[in-house]
Amino acid sequence: MKKTVFIILVLGAFVVRGQELTIPQLSQYLSDNPFLMSPSYAGIGNYVKVRMNGLTQWVGIPDAPDTQSLSADVRLGNRSGIGLVLYNDSNGETQQRGSKVSFAHHLTIDRYEDHFLSMALSFNLNQFRIAIENFDDNNDLGINNDRASSNPNFDIGTLYRKGNFYLSLNVANLLNKDFEKFNFLFEPNVLRNYYLYSGYKFRKSRRADFEWEPSIFFQYFESDGRSVTDLNLKFRKYDFINYYYAGITYRFLNDQVAQPLYVAPIIGLNKGGFYFGYSYQIILNELLGYSSGTHVLTLGVDLFQGISNCTCTY
Repeated sequence: MKKTVFIILVLGAFVVRGQELTIPQLSQYLSDNPFLMSPSYAGIGNYVKVRMNGLTQWVGIPDAPDTQSLSADVRLGNRSGIGLVLYNDSNGETQQRGSKVSFAHHLTIDRYEDHFLSMALSFNLNQFRIAIENFDDNNDLGINNDRASSNPNFDIGTLYRKGNFYLSLNVANLLNKDFEKFNFLFEPNVLRNYYLYSGYKFRKSRRADFEWEPSIFFQYFESDGRSVTDLNLKFRKYDFINYYYAGITYRFLNDQVAQPLYVAPIIGLNKGGFYFGYSYQIILNELLGYSSGTHVLTLGVDLFQGISNCTCTY
């Protein structure tokens, strides 16, 4: 039993690295919710945007990662926006809960060319713990107390938009972490990771009811040099203020481009201010023989339409 508990705790240390003390970034940001990925999107939209995400990874594998999040952002006047994210993430007997408060400022470079620049700052508070009370027959006196740690941190982000082009650059977890309660010498204290998100919306004219949008998402982890890339393609059909979309995303480690982690079809709609999005991630690595895939569900609502008339909200 002592050996089993020790192995669980050691694996827990590696899970901390996998969870990164932040919300996992899979394909949620493609569900009309880029604010979940970058604080610089806070307040873009002339309404209050509320989104709920549920993510169940590796269905069929016991104690696989499971994540829920609630995000909301709103415009403040014509030049600023604020947002809030609450999340809960579990991975076996490791758990993390957190919140993020963001402030963004939006500058209009040229309103006639839809040319804008946004900058943002977020404050994060994350609690990570190992649920040792769930260990079976825990008689090891060396495993006691509450194995938990709270870590405050900051994110920064920028967003450049011109016409149908957008480019977002972000740094998450600027500060090194304080994780002394776990005393794992091999656990890095650097949690900084870097995001790039960019794409272009192709549309014949402003009045056209169909567009297609290729985009790329790149994430780099400073602690161990890992990096992943998403290649995305969405097709969107407009019906006045409503729209429907379908697409696909392809994720891979950057040193294994031809060996994708998953391929995920995505679908969704926004009708009458209510939003629905779904993605099913088809696993293409060694987990394929053990799991049927990952489900990502997004529900949302857009409230108080017309809260701002500034062109940089659109």
